[in-house]
Amino acid sequence: MQFVLASHNKKKMAEMAAILSGLDIEVVPLPENAPEPEENGATFEENAAIKAKSAADFTGLPAIADDSGLCVDALGGAPGVYSARYCGHHGDDEANNRKLLAEMQAVPAGQRAARFVSAVCFMLPDGRALTVEGVCPGSVAFAPAGENGFGYDPIFIVENLNKTMASLSEDEKNRISHRGRALMDMLMWIKCSNL
Repeated sequence: MQFVLASHNKKKMAEMAAILSGLDIEVVPLPENAPEPEENGATFEENAAIKAKSAADFTGLPAIADDSGLCVDALGGAPGVYSARYCGHHGDDEANNRKLLAEMQAVPAGQRAARFVSAVCFMLPDGRALTVEGVCPGSVAFAPAGENGFGYDPIFIVENLNKTMASLSEDEKNRISHRGRALMDMLMWIKCSNL
């Protein structure tokens, strides 16, 4: 079966394709001329469904969409669904990280708990859909570390590993990440349902 990955974010696309590689599915990118839907949902699940529906409607293919972000306990769950545009405009990873670190400056070690959350929605062109969630617990670092990944990876310390997500190899990250966990759960469901 052929699926379209509902994202124009090249870093997210590459990560999702790597997680799905080696499985018995054919993943195709979202066409460049596909519309960019307004992500106006109040939750990761709602935004993932918005993106999946837009991609399935445009391509006529089953779509897999992810909406994800960082939820920080000391900030009441922020940046949450606003993770990609936390600094005020979309997609500026460095500015988002600077803002988050500034807001966390007075928060001591032991009170910096956070979690990456990914909602993955699989939607068929007829509108049938399933959404699953993956979570990766950890904490906010005091300074960036690591050269891999994107988004908040340089300032997110993975629980029990004592290193940032950006310090992990691609394979290590894909095994334990929020997105990796959600995509693997989704694929198990798809295979069991014989779609």
